[in-house]
Amino acid sequence: MNSVPNNDKPCVLLIEPMPSWTIDRARDEFDLIVLPHENQRPADFVENANRIRGIAMPGFAKVDAALMELMPNLEIAACFGVGFDGVDTSYAMANNIAVTNTPDVLTDCVADLGMALILAVLRKVVVGDRYVRSGRWVAEGFMELNDSPRGRRLGIVGLGRIGLELAKRAEAFGMTISYYNRSERGDLSYPYFPNAHALAEACDVLALTCPGGEATMKLVDGDVLAALGAKGYLINIARGSVVDEAALVKALSENTIAGAGLDVFADEPNAPEALFPFDHVVLQPHQASATVETRTAMGDLTIKNLTAHFAGQPLPNQVA
Repeated sequence: MNSVPNNDKPCVLLIEPMPSWTIDRARDEFDLIVLPHENQRPADFVENANRIRGIAMPGFAKVDAALMELMPNLEIAACFGVGFDGVDTSYAMANNIAVTNTPDVLTDCVADLGMALILAVLRKVVVGDRYVRSGRWVAEGFMELNDSPRGRRLGIVGLGRIGLELAKRAEAFGMTISYYNRSERGDLSYPYFPNAHALAEACDVLALTCPGGEATMKLVDGDVLAALGAKGYLINIARGSVVDEAALVKALSENTIAGAGLDVFADEPNAPEALFPFDHVVLQPHQASATVETRTAMGDLTIKNLTAHFAGQPLPNQVA
C-alpha cells in the first residue's frame, strides 16, 4: 500500500531488517517508507524517492552510489549498528550526506558473544549438547576431552571498543592478550603485532573484531590460517568479508586449524554449507548484538541521529 505523504514530518526510508518496535517509533517521528530489502524498488519508494531526506538502515545493507542517486534530496544515512561498511561513504561525503552509526550501546553484547564462542569451541559445548541428546553418553560413555581457555593466548584483530571488552572477558578466564590494529595503541600494555599473520603465529585463538570494508577484505586468508596452526581457533564477530571463506573451509577440512566460532558470513544469510558437517565449528546467525535490550538501544540511537540532523543539532554519532 502506498503511503500518504505527511509534509509535516521529514520523509525517511527504512531498510529492513529492524525490530518492529523501532519501526513503530520511526513511524511516529517520520513520514516513513519501509523497504523490505535494499535491492527492491516498490512503487512506494519510486513515487517518493525525491522526498526522501534520510535513511535508517542496518549497517550491512548495501546502500551504494546507485541507490543514493535515486534520492536526490538525501541528507543522512543512519546505520543501525556499529558497522557502516554497507554505505558508500565516498559518495556520501562527496554529496554532503552524513553517515552515522550506533557505537557503545552494543559493545558489551557483542563482546559477550565473542567470549561465548571462544568457550563454545574450546569446551565443545555444542558437541556436548548433541552427544547427550543423541544418546551417545549412555552408549559410549564420556566424550573426548576438550580445551581450557586458561593459559591460552588470545590474539585480537581490531582492538577498538568491542575488542577491548573481549580482552577483559578473556583475561577473566585466564587468557593472555595480544593484538593487531591499524596502529599501535599507546594506552595499553598488550603486545602489539604489525600484521594479522604475525599475530596468528603468536596466538592460540584469533578473534576478529575489526571493521569490514575494502581495507579488511579477506584479511584472514589461507596464509594467516596456516600461521594460526593445527591447535588454533578462529573467532569472527566482525564481518564475514574479513575471512576468505573458501580458505577457511579448506583449513577446517584439512585440520590446518582446530576449529572456528562464526557469527558473520560474507553472503548473509547464506552461510557456506560446507561448514555445516564440522563438529569443530560453532555457527551463529549474526546475532552478537541480538538482545532485546541492545537492539532497543540501537534503534533509539538510530532515531536520535536522524532527529538531531533534522533539528539542525550536532549528530551524536557521525562517522562520515
